[in-house]
Amino acid sequence: MTPELARIAGVYLLTPDSAARGFDAVLAVVQQALDAGVRAVQYRDKTADAAQRRDRASRLSELTRATGALLIVNDSIEAAISSGADGVHLGSADGDVADARDRLPHQLLGVSCYNQFDRARAAIAAGADAVAFGSMFESATKPAAVRAPLALLSAARAAWPQRRIIAIGGINAANIATVAAAGAHAAAVLGAVFATDRPAQAVGELIHRFDQGRVQHEQGRVQ
Repeated sequence: MTPELARIAGVYLLTPDSAARGFDAVLAVVQQALDAGVRAVQYRDKTADAAQRRDRASRLSELTRATGALLIVNDSIEAAISSGADGVHLGSADGDVADARDRLPHQLLGVSCYNQFDRARAAIAAGADAVAFGSMFESATKPAAVRAPLALLSAARAAWPQRRIIAIGGINAANIATVAAAGAHAAAVLGAVFATDRPAQAVGELIHRFDQGRVQHEQGRVQ
């Protein structure tokens, strides 16, 4: 496992669409989250065009580099390359995993696998470094998203010990320890940070509770 991949751990921050709040406001929250301990940020913005994505990914990259955090770009290989991001994350409609691996031989490659273990297996065979499962809980961001069982996290971690397992969907301070205890290396959060007026405090609480769940997972492996 590379040092970069190992940094996909704990609280994994997702950015919201910027149309409603403006990208400067998004940047301000990201900066507070980074200062509070977030070590991986995934830029996703379905409302931005290609040029905006490239520009905004570059602006985020300046923040993450200054704090030693990772920047992963959602959907766009072009924006990942132009911004010098650490990797890209692909959903089911975002292109071929093997092609992305060929175009980004040295960057991190994550893939959304929803509730599908077989999709994760195929993604890893094609070169994925990280696989994301969810929605683990009811999600305000994607209320119609299919739900994924916690057992998927445990099974995936056991099957691919050299890859990173990410939990996503409806994760907040009340349930983040649950996904960590089930085996997730990282928990993707959006509303739990961006929907509060105290993002730094929220991140601190999320990190604390994730670490509690991680300890539970490690203790369970020892027993």
